[in-house]
Amino acid sequence: MNREKVIFAFFIVLALTLNFGFFVGDTGNPDHHNVYELYAAIVVSLIATVLKFGDRTHIGAVLLATSLVADLQLVAAAIVWGAAEHIMVNGMTESVMASVVSLSAGALLANITSVILLMVETIMIRR
Repeated sequence: MNREKVIFAFFIVLALTLNFGFFVGDTGNPDHHNVYELYAAIVVSLIATVLKFGDRTHIGAVLLATSLVADLQLVAAAIVWGAAEHIMVNGMTESVMASVVSLSAGALLANITSVILLMVETIMIRR
């Protein structure tokens, strides 16, 4: 068993599951979405991105692209959340929370694409 591949797959799947955990819930209700779960999703997604830098295959390039999209979406969601909490006069409203969850949904789609590509790459490996 290749320990490197296990760690690589672990972080890709963990990024997906953390993002999904944050995404699930009523879109406009901040009580259904934990800020620390968003933070964990960002950190794990960034780790997964760093692990993808060494792969020089075509699938590796697409995996890196999907990971960068997920990172961008999650960081944008965190910025919107932070701006709502610390800059905006109204604070966290339903529409702002819907925007945060919507950005998280985009990252979720990118993470699902990464996992599908990982499965395709695994199936293509011949022994």
